[in-house]
Amino acid sequence: MFSFTEIIRINCTVKMSNYGPAKRILNLDKIMWVEFAKLATETKAVNLGPGIPDIAPPDHVVEALKYATAHDNPYMNQATRAFGHPRLINAIAALYGNIQNRTIEPTKEILVTIGAYGSLFNSIMGLVNPGDEVIIIEPFFDCYKPMVLLAGGVPKYIPLKPKENAKSAQNWILDQIEFSALFTDKTKMIILNNPHNPIGKVFTKDELTMIAGLCKKHDVICISDEVYEWMIYTGNKHERIASLPGMWERTITISSAGKIFCATGWKLGWAIGPENLMEGLRVVNHHSVCSCPTPLQEAIAVGLEMELARFDQPDCYLTSLAEEMEKKRDKICLVLKEIGLEPIVPDGGYFVLADVSKINIDFDDGTSDKRDYKFVRWLTKNVGVATIPTSSFFSDDHKYIGEKYIRICFVREESTLDKGLELLKTLNKSDK
Repeated sequence: MFSFTEIIRINCTVKMSNYGPAKRILNLDKIMWVEFAKLATETKAVNLGPGIPDIAPPDHVVEALKYATAHDNPYMNQATRAFGHPRLINAIAALYGNIQNRTIEPTKEILVTIGAYGSLFNSIMGLVNPGDEVIIIEPFFDCYKPMVLLAGGVPKYIPLKPKENAKSAQNWILDQIEFSALFTDKTKMIILNNPHNPIGKVFTKDELTMIAGLCKKHDVICISDEVYEWMIYTGNKHERIASLPGMWERTITISSAGKIFCATGWKLGWAIGPENLMEGLRVVNHHSVCSCPTPLQEAIAVGLEMELARFDQPDCYLTSLAEEMEKKRDKICLVLKEIGLEPIVPDGGYFVLADVSKINIDFDDGTSDKRDYKFVRWLTKNVGVATIPTSSFFSDDHKYIGEKYIRICFVREESTLDKGLELLKTLNKSDK
């Protein structure tokens, strides 16, 4: 195991073509996103893989960005406060303070970062010491593991497991006995993703209370990745673990402006938490990216202010987008059922898992990769629809759980989604 400092030293003292231990931790050649993005581009497939919307951000946010960069507003084109543009941190404090029914100190308890990615990196690098154990709930977004390794931490995995014949995200269960057994005197942190990517599970209050109880019992920090917080569908409620008794003091909550406003290319996120924990994040952020783009922060601030002003109203984008996405979810799940790819109906987020275990097609490509990798390659090349293999979100020991599923993203314009679904329907003709 190598600490972050040791990895930097290795990179600086050996040839980049042969930097051994560092490459084993950060092997760009093996990153799943690189392979399948390239394949989708080469085949000109309808890309329903990555969580990158082809939907435009709301007009009021775009107009706010235009105004922020106008010539009569020169200061917006200069660097702003390192830990977050004043207007933005005040807007974040107002919105989330209202949601959590608490006063959030904007200058001490909020950090604006380069995307939620930046918040995750700052949290892990700022709070994990070499040898600390970090519990990761599987499946997990694939940056969690390398970030923990970069910090010198030791990842420990606990999988959500589907019930037999699972048909919804709520059918994926966290075993309390297995989960409890992972905690040791070396456990420093748990990473929770709620709503969950890729399953679409929205953790219930009872589940979060169980997780919170173990965090408090073992004095563990919780990193709560809540970037899909506003993508909650009918019959479900997003509970925030930081709002549970005794959890504010040990929780970093991470959000994403890109996910909220369908502007992932703006790369703005933020972390919210108690001052003593946030200090570690601030140190890492200051000595890496220092500050985030000022006009983007100004525009997002305007957007959040407007949403807070019409919170819970029909024209509030925070809720109206979820209503639009729920219709897309229902449409794609209906088609998947028709063609024999049984969906795991998500309760939140904008991904759906499709069970491909019953597809009777020879898609073996001669590699030793998992079944879902082979199927995604075949689907992209032969059907013209790009998706993502779900086993890529699991540790090696638990990839078998994910290899019967592919992940499909539905945050797409109707034309894109309809084209992809029409192509998928041709599987009925291929599956003979």
